[in-house]
Amino acid sequence: MGGVTAPLTAVARPLQIGPYRCDTPVVLAPMAGITNPGFRRLCREQGAGFYVCEMITSRGLVERNPLTSRMIAFDADEHPRSLQLYGVDPATVGAAVRAIAEGDLADHVDLNFGCPVPKVTRRGGGAALPYKRRLFERIVRAAVDNAGQIPVTVKMRIGIDHEHRTHLDAGRIAADAGVAAVALHARTAAQRYSGTADWSEISRLRDALPAELPVLGNGDIFSAADALAMVAETGCDGVVVGRGCLGRPWLFGDLEAAFAGRPAPTPPTLGQVAVTLRRHAELLGDHMGPDKGIRDVRKHIAWYLKGFAVGSETRRRLGLVENLDELDELLATLDHEQEFPAEAEGPRGRQGSPGRVVLPERWLDDPDDPSVPFGAELEYSGG
Repeated sequence: MGGVTAPLTAVARPLQIGPYRCDTPVVLAPMAGITNPGFRRLCREQGAGFYVCEMITSRGLVERNPLTSRMIAFDADEHPRSLQLYGVDPATVGAAVRAIAEGDLADHVDLNFGCPVPKVTRRGGGAALPYKRRLFERIVRAAVDNAGQIPVTVKMRIGIDHEHRTHLDAGRIAADAGVAAVALHARTAAQRYSGTADWSEISRLRDALPAELPVLGNGDIFSAADALAMVAETGCDGVVVGRGCLGRPWLFGDLEAAFAGRPAPTPPTLGQVAVTLRRHAELLGDHMGPDKGIRDVRKHIAWYLKGFAVGSETRRRLGLVENLDELDELLATLDHEQEFPAEAEGPRGRQGSPGRVVLPERWLDDPDDPSVPFGAELEYSGG
C-alpha cells in the first residue's frame, strides 16, 4: 500500500517507451491547469523523466479548436514531447492521432482512461470507458493504427468501483493492440483521490501482461522512498507522479538520485523554496504572459509553503500577488534559513471523498457493447 518507506537504492531498469529511453523510470502525470510548458520545464530542470502535457481532447484537436491548439505547446528542447489525449469515439481518436503524427505535434501519445470527474464519466469517457471492452479496444487500436512510429500508451484506473474492476482485461486488450506501456492509478473511479492506493493491483497487472511491456504504477507517490517502495513491492517498471510534485518540483531530482542509487539531496530551505517559486512564476509568465502567469502561480503558493512557519497575513498577500516585483518583495520577508519541515511531507493536492460514479444510462448493462454513447464528445470541442 502507499506510503511505505524503503532504502534509497536503485531498484528499477531504465524506462523504455517506444524508441525513447530514460534512465530515471519516472513520468509526470498530466494534470489540468498544472502541467503546462512552464511547470514541465521547472520539473525538467530538477531531474530526468517523461513529462506529459495537460490532457487534450481528440474532438478539439480534429476541429482545430484555438484553445486546444494553444495547449499543444512544448519547449524547443523538450524531448520527447508527450501529449495526453482524451476521446470516446474511435474514429475521432484515430483522426486526432493521425493529425498528431502527420503534423509532428508530439513524439508520444498517452490515452486517458483514468479521469474520474463526473463531466467526463457521464459521457462514458475517462475511467468509465474500459468497462466497455469492445469500445475500449476500438479506441486503442484506432490510436495505434494511426500513430505511425509514435508510441501510444494507456493510463487507467482499477475500474469504476470495486464491483466493476476492469484493469486486467483492459491491460490485456491494450497489450494486444500494440501499446508501448500501460500505467495504472491504483484507485477506482469511485475512490477519486480519497483513501489509499491499492498497490497490490499494480502487482496483479504486472503479472498479467507480457514482461517486455512496461507497466507503470501511480498513486500515493509523495517521496522518492514511496517510488522505490512501489517498484520493490509491485515489480512495476516505473512510477507516474501527480499530486506529489505540487509545490515541490524538486521531487524529480530526489527521484533521479534515488533510482541511480545516489544519496538523497538535502531538502530545500524556505529560501530555496522561494527561489523555485519565483522561477515558476517567471516561467508561467513566459508561457502565458505576465498578467495571466502571476495569477496562475497563486494557486501553487499554498503547496510550496505547506508546513513552513509563514504568517497568515503573508500567505494571504502572496495569494493575491499582482506582479513579479510584489512577489519578490513578499518572498524577501520570509525566513530564508528555515529548514524544510516534516509537516511538508506526505499527501498534498486534492483528496476529497469517494462517491458514486456518474455513468451514461444503462452503461453497465452490456460490457461488450461497442457503440459510442450518444453525444459523447459534443461537449468536448475545447481543450
